[in-house]
Amino acid sequence: MKRTFFIFGAGYSAGVFARKAIAAGHRVIGTTRSAAKFSELAAIGIEPLVFDGGMLGEDGAGALGEISHLVVSAAPDEAGDPVLRTAGGAIRAQMPSLRWIGYLSTVGVYGDHDGDWVDEASDCWPVSKRSIARLEAEDAWRALAAQIGTSLAILRLSGIYGPGRNAFVNLEDGKARRIVKPGQVFNRIHVDDIAGALTLLAEREADGIFNVTDDEPAPPQDVVAHAAGIMGADAPPEVPFDAAEMTPMARSFYGENKRVSNAKLKAAGYSFRFPTYRHALGAMWRDHTWRRASLR
Repeated sequence: MKRTFFIFGAGYSAGVFARKAIAAGHRVIGTTRSAAKFSELAAIGIEPLVFDGGMLGEDGAGALGEISHLVVSAAPDEAGDPVLRTAGGAIRAQMPSLRWIGYLSTVGVYGDHDGDWVDEASDCWPVSKRSIARLEAEDAWRALAAQIGTSLAILRLSGIYGPGRNAFVNLEDGKARRIVKPGQVFNRIHVDDIAGALTLLAEREADGIFNVTDDEPAPPQDVVAHAAGIMGADAPPEVPFDAAEMTPMARSFYGENKRVSNAKLKAAGYSFRFPTYRHALGAMWRDHTWRRASLR
């Protein structure tokens, strides 16, 4: 059955999903912040529209009536969720065919759990402003979905990487660092697995929260060292966390330590293409895809 997807924020992650949906014969309409990106989106079959957090415009509002599946990849700003703020009324009133919403959130909403495992039923203790805003946006989308009687899947994503955004690129550009904070781990997710999870959940019109993350929470310095070994390059020296020069945002990530379970997504039927960073880095190096240009 052909679906019509509307993507708010057809960038790096949602753009990979769009390619997959278009290849399967579905129609995809996607927004970008600037008309300068139209040719890039159109080249892969996305029907482009401008949405910069302001009004959607007549073309965008007019397209909503044909949408069966909505994907929201636009981040909240200081004023809240930009999609709900500017298009919430239209979504309620002008989307009679809407059957499913997918909202891309972050595992940052769990906050710090001192390295313990968390799942979708765990308490959320967000620390950073961006994670607090994400949790508030999740609640707002749940309220809208309940109001209009539509299934909503909230995908909580871990650290995103893939072609053009990975340890190989950082090493080649001289930007890789091995900052060591004892006991610190992060989860990751390859962009292809975000697209795969979205595809499965959209096909099933699944409802609920799903952690979209790999099998292996790992210290960040280990990932850099593994990539360097594959490249045959010298790994950068380890730097103690307390002595590292970092931006406030970068340092804030180290204030949240947890291991995120993906058991619920697997139980829903998803099989990871890249279950660990080792699988992904090895494949990207072997297939020469680590530097490939992608939507941003």
